Amino acid sequence: MKVVLVPGLWLTASSWDAVVPTLLAAGHRPEPLSMPGIGIPAAGSAQVGIADWIAEVVRVIDRDDEPVVLVGHSGGANVVWGAADARPDRVARVVFVDAVPPLDGSGIWEFPIVDGVVPFPGWDSFDEEEVADLDAPTRQRVEEQVTWIPARIPTDPISLSDDRRHGVPITVITCLMPSVDVRRTIDAGAPWVAELAAADEVEIIDLPGGHWPQFAQPEALGKALVASIRSEPVAEN
Repeated sequence: MKVVLVPGLWLTASSWDAVVPTLLAAGHRPEPLSMPGIGIPAAGSAQVGIADWIAEVVRVIDRDDEPVVLVGHSGGANVVWGAADARPDRVARVVFVDAVPPLDGSGIWEFPIVDGVVPFPGWDSFDEEEVADLDAPTRQRVEEQVTWIPARIPTDPISLSDDRRHGVPITVITCLMPSVDVRRTIDAGAPWVAELAAADEVEIIDLPGGHWPQFAQPEALGKALVASIRSEPVAEN
């Protein structure tokens, strides 16, 4: 199956490099994306918004006649969920990597804008539990890959309009919050997981660790993706 891999903020297609081999070995056809406007100065990227990132994924979906699996890490959740809303009949599954589907009208997060773009804010800006499993060499390697993103992307509200998206199967690969807590949060009716509560099918896979498993534990992430694409349960550790 074609698997469209959407990175989180500041990351490019290369962020999936260590995950791709596991998908290929399982017979899938991964397609990692770099999103429009990333790494381009404000003069050429100021008008790029979240709708443009969603449109890029929709373009990839429409390129073939087969159903696809969409995978979104972190802020990429808004992109893949927007694409699922636009093409609910073409998406076989949406996989959220340490993220949940966003609510209509919500953005990703607010980060400082510098020279008209949003640069990577540095590891110190994240909670310790998010980065604890990234050693110094890994952090340096990631810093060499990241680049700035268009100013509008983190705060642009997403527009959702087709309720058929709730029929698209969802997998959440959760790293920071145990699956039992995610389920309890859904059952409690917390507003921020309302899209999960509305979904017909939600699978939650535990992958304990920090917020960047594609760098800290890429093989384990790849195996979790393969299991979710096949709709097979993931063996407990």
